[in-house]
Amino acid sequence: MRCSLFSQAWLRWLLRCCALVPCIAVFFLLAFLLYKGLPQLGVPLFFDDVPPLDALLGRRPVWDGLWPACAGTLYLVGLTLALALFPGVGCGLYLAEFASPHQAAHIRLVMDVLAGTPSIVMGLFGFTLILFLRHSFAPGANTSLLLAACCLALLILPVLVTATCEALEAVPGSLRLTGTALGFTRRQLARRLLLPAAAPGIWGGIILAMGRAAEDTAVIMLTGVVANAGLPAGLGDKFEALPFSIFYTAAQYQDTNELLRGFGAALVLLLLSSFLLLCARRMEVRFRRRWQGVS
Repeated sequence: MRCSLFSQAWLRWLLRCCALVPCIAVFFLLAFLLYKGLPQLGVPLFFDDVPPLDALLGRRPVWDGLWPACAGTLYLVGLTLALALFPGVGCGLYLAEFASPHQAAHIRLVMDVLAGTPSIVMGLFGFTLILFLRHSFAPGANTSLLLAACCLALLILPVLVTATCEALEAVPGSLRLTGTALGFTRRQLARRLLLPAAAPGIWGGIILAMGRAAEDTAVIMLTGVVANAGLPAGLGDKFEALPFSIFYTAAQYQDTNELLRGFGAALVLLLLSSFLLLCARRMEVRFRRRWQGVS
């Protein structure tokens, strides 16, 4: 009996230590990044010596600040969502409400494969696609903002599908029974009752997908991002993005000040990702409190 109690106490202590390891690692990582990057935050980090209003309106280019990378990231995330939102939410709705068990099993398998695809493979797919187009239908095809957004849309599609499906499955069955009793068809039930009820959960998935698109580096490295492109001029042009700016600075910095600007850029990206994650978490909690009574 004593040996069993001792084994249980030892196991609990070991599990607590295992739980502390990632917490301590994240704490030191955040502390180091804040120590290096926080002093760099300010207007010069984003606009260098260019007046902010002139930079925001595109009157003067910014070459040594983060503003072009921030703008490129916003363009990239917006275009990615525009390409992936309707297919992702639509597929999740079909999977939760209309697909037969056989169809649902196949769709889930495809989503699992797509979710497990490394981002570098998705980038290679986009780069290979451009090579194919150059040697076949479009000799002038080149890597661009549109190509990067298409590859990122494929990458975040499983997030949207899974979030939509789980949000719809979490809606109480009594709501479906109420809609059926009122004479709604399956299409009307999904459009008028289920989608509005599951909206907070779906929005949480959308925000998580935005964070996934904003922080990816491997895909955009092979599909159109460059170090000094300025503000995006069009869908077919090169662009800048925060993740690649951090990578490029870490690999090519010439002095300490440039490296410190890289830490500032990393902190900006971390704050952006954390903000999106907190928003998604807030919407998830709101959804659970509303429909499941879970705090």
